[in-house]
Amino acid sequence: MAFQLSPGINISEIDLTTVVPAVGTTEGAFVGSFRWGPVNERILVSSEVELVQRFGKPHTEVANNTVSFTNHESFFTAANFLSYSDALYVTRVVDSTAATAAGTAFKAKYPGALGNSIDVGYVDATDFAPASGLNGVTASLTPSSTTGALVFVTTANTGSTAVEESVAGGDVLIADGQEFLITAIGATTVAQEDIDDDGDDNTPLITQYTYTIPLTLQNKYIGVANFNGNYSIQPGAARQFDSAPAAGNVHVVVADRNGLITGTKGAILESYQDVSFTQGSKKFDGSSNHLATILENGSNYILVNGVDSLSGNGVEELAGGTDGVTETSTDLLGEIALGWDLYKNAEDVDISLLLTGTANATIANYVMDNVAEYRKDCVAFVSPRLTDATAQAIVDYADTLSGSSYSVMDTGYKYQYDKYNDVYRWVPLNGDVAGTCARTDDERDPWFSPAGYNRGQLKNVIKLKLNPNKTERDLLYKNNVNPIIIEPGQGAILFGDKTMQRLPSAFDRINVRRLFIVLEKAVGIASRSTLFEFNDEFTRAQFTNLIEPFLRDVQGRRGIYDFKVVCDTSNNTGEVIDRNEFIGDIYIKPARSINFIQLNFVAVRTGVEFNEIIGQN
Repeated sequence: MAFQLSPGINISEIDLTTVVPAVGTTEGAFVGSFRWGPVNERILVSSEVELVQRFGKPHTEVANNTVSFTNHESFFTAANFLSYSDALYVTRVVDSTAATAAGTAFKAKYPGALGNSIDVGYVDATDFAPASGLNGVTASLTPSSTTGALVFVTTANTGSTAVEESVAGGDVLIADGQEFLITAIGATTVAQEDIDDDGDDNTPLITQYTYTIPLTLQNKYIGVANFNGNYSIQPGAARQFDSAPAAGNVHVVVADRNGLITGTKGAILESYQDVSFTQGSKKFDGSSNHLATILENGSNYILVNGVDSLSGNGVEELAGGTDGVTETSTDLLGEIALGWDLYKNAEDVDISLLLTGTANATIANYVMDNVAEYRKDCVAFVSPRLTDATAQAIVDYADTLSGSSYSVMDTGYKYQYDKYNDVYRWVPLNGDVAGTCARTDDERDPWFSPAGYNRGQLKNVIKLKLNPNKTERDLLYKNNVNPIIIEPGQGAILFGDKTMQRLPSAFDRINVRRLFIVLEKAVGIASRSTLFEFNDEFTRAQFTNLIEPFLRDVQGRRGIYDFKVVCDTSNNTGEVIDRNEFIGDIYIKPARSINFIQLNFVAVRTGVEFNEIIGQN
């Protein structure tokens, strides 16, 4: 503490309550091909639903009888991991051929063909038409018809004079996923008895319009289907808000024109009320009301495309978006490697489980060597190729990989149902194996083995590309490949817990490697409080008293058999102190998982005593 220059009382605090913190071990990371979402960014996703919202559904595009784009292996690797865990960093990558859909005033926020399904409706104060009086369509529409009557309630059930709707020629109704063009306005005003089914005798006035299905749709507006069990016209932004925007401002509505994003044609994706093109404009609460800023910070679908004003009432169809090359293309390998570079620095992002997705030796080696081995606080999970259909082929592929105690390999692919496209897909298993580790963290601790009948069950498996028998399992396991098997009544099971380290040691087991990751990460963080302190007996005792309770807790939770912390003058010699260094030696006896069980059944004669056979203790 500082010396006082005059009489007085100085009060200070010294914090000796530092503890070893809990550290995250379930966060995964994945880099792959998706149809939507930000490119070359780390995005934390907590569920499959959020994965679809941010990055789109799995998709296969076929051109000239050739698959030109597919990303189901990427999507389901991520989705399968999220069926075990709720924390996955996802990075989308695209090649240079991917293009962004655009129009004159707006453009898609991200590259990809999904942008071609986006409509952007807008309306200013002059062209705004209020939606009051529209209570829904009462007529049943038949999509196969080319013409027919369309009935609207234009007032409430009062029997008073009707207030005619402001419906323009060329408005489009979307009904049952099909588009109908309104061609006649206010043709007939008729009475319909008890339209609201309340049992009274009031006969509200209704206005009848006609519709037809055009060959081409011009001056098109955005439609919304299934309004309170009926149908309603929603022409552009004019029908999404109750009041007009301020002079000079606009309302903006973003819709899924073709239903490629939501599955529903015309579904409203986003809406922005009374926004301005004036940079620096503010809302009443002080937040930005500048449309370009709002879209940049908050929209998941569009950006302003270089315009500084809009007027009138219209809809812009975005076009020109493309997805780029398929997920297995060699043209994408460089982009995937660059995506993984976002995860190299442990100080930037805390991750523990690396999913490599589509099998490729180049990417597998890059992730193992340049991320997992570089950070030394996470494990990479890899799968063999889909074409590796035998145990020997898998072993041969494993020989092409660098491998270490920071990597884990499984036996290939599973067949699972794609609910988004109603087909079955072959998907690599590394997302599931990483998921069993995340599930083990939640149910027990990272130092428990993720394999076996208690914690090794895999989800959503119809069949395996290879279901190895005992002989094949022997070949795979001695080459550090973890078999995945299907047993009747048990389902699919991870039947091994080896890392890819070829040197026999405690670190050739997943649970031991993950135990030391937890210990090193937690103790390393706790040791920061020792930096810049004096290397004296007090500091060394403080360090020992900090670490030992943590290790006793891990021991009590069956992570280690025994431990010893040495931090005294025996390892902190005068020479060490003079070099401004501090040494703490932590000895660990890691707990070992059971891989082999030997059961001996011994038959003995009737007159023989058991202790004669067993021997005395």
